[in-house]
Amino acid sequence: MSRMKTLYLKFLTGYLIFGILGFIFVSTFTFRGLRAQVEKKEAQDLYIECTEIASNYASDYYNGGMEISELSEHLATVGSYLNTRIQVITSSGRLLVDSAQADVFENEITVNDFNISDFGDSYYRISDFYHMFSAQRLTVYAPVTIHYKVRGYVLIHKPVSDINDFSNQLLNISYITLLFLFLLAFIILLMFSLLVYRPLRRISAVADAYIDGDFSQKINIRSNDEIGHLAAAFDYMANELNTLEDDQRKFVSNVSHDFRSPLTSIKGYVEAILDGTIPYEMQNKYLDIILFETERLNKLTSGLLELNKYGSHGKTILDISDFDVNFIIRKTALTFEGICKEKNISIELVLSGEELFVTADMAKIQQVIYNLTDNAIKFSPPGSSIKIETTEKYERVFVSVKDAGIGIPKDSLKKIWERFYKTDLSRGKDKRGTGLGLSIVKEIIQAHNENINVISTEGVGTEFIFTLSLAKEKRGLYR
Repeated sequence: MSRMKTLYLKFLTGYLIFGILGFIFVSTFTFRGLRAQVEKKEAQDLYIECTEIASNYASDYYNGGMEISELSEHLATVGSYLNTRIQVITSSGRLLVDSAQADVFENEITVNDFNISDFGDSYYRISDFYHMFSAQRLTVYAPVTIHYKVRGYVLIHKPVSDINDFSNQLLNISYITLLFLFLLAFIILLMFSLLVYRPLRRISAVADAYIDGDFSQKINIRSNDEIGHLAAAFDYMANELNTLEDDQRKFVSNVSHDFRSPLTSIKGYVEAILDGTIPYEMQNKYLDIILFETERLNKLTSGLLELNKYGSHGKTILDISDFDVNFIIRKTALTFEGICKEKNISIELVLSGEELFVTADMAKIQQVIYNLTDNAIKFSPPGSSIKIETTEKYERVFVSVKDAGIGIPKDSLKKIWERFYKTDLSRGKDKRGTGLGLSIVKEIIQAHNENINVISTEGVGTEFIFTLSLAKEKRGLYR
């Protein structure tokens, strides 16, 4: 949990750093940029006014069309309107008119060290204008040209404090904008807390429970995004881990059952041969059955690792060949002869032709027939019959295993293919299996790209029908 707190602290720290850096940026870079833009814009506007005065009022004065007193009055009016100080100065630096001093033209006032070249290539500069002002001023000039000769200059002075005040007003707007951005970022932080941090904290807490071995907890986050996908993956993983031990136990039990059946058959026949129950002249027949079961045990042993690959988590490896499915059915039926005698159950074989060749994995199809037959015997009452039938149609072989047993309830028909599923134990006396047999049967048939179906009626019986591909070399023999 401390890791998650650290993550949240990092985001909170980032939020605060964003606010501090935003303030620093606005108060420095933004202010300088605004100040420069305001200064440039103000200088451009004053230059237009300055040029207008130079080309009209000042030119009229130099051309004799206006008295200096009239010029002084005009400049005083314009200066008051623009909140500036307007002067007309000669090239030598003598003041002719000053909007702030109506009688300056009556006095001989000279601006010491005046030199228009001090402006350089620009039409404005910021200074105290040769110590004339106590504070910095933005000074704009425009020449007064008469007959292509510069006779003087019009100067407009504006306090820099006015420019700074306007820049500060714009800066305050920037600060307000920054404040809104800061509030917006806070809302985003809250959304992050609700939509990201809390789900991650929940996932972290459940993951700690998984570390402690408690897989019962669920994250229960339903969102159509990466976090929802992560939560669903965690829930699925927990469910898989929670059932893993039980699955392993059931798997071992199922494998034990698959070994126990042939071993019991072999043991029974060997004991019968040794104690003389089976006469000498029939021993070869039952020794052949023992050999058949021994070979099946060997194949079961080789297929244990492959069995674990069945289903959606692995790929079933098939050893495809052509073989006589009728022969496999006969051999498989013989292995149940002993238990059928005990339960007084008969197996009826209705096979299409003496031989019927199919293309499939012989060992796995043998396992399918064995599991279906074993399942039919378990649920068949004494004195009943089990019918195994093969038919050939549309280049397919249909194999049917039908019993006259107790049947399967309707609500269980869709579940019988699930791994380890077993119907109500009260419905049968001989349910030694673990519920894995039918799921293996379906997975083997699906691995062959074939189909298997079940038809069942309670109290009447159950029939399993699956298809196999007719061997290509033999198809012409059955048409």
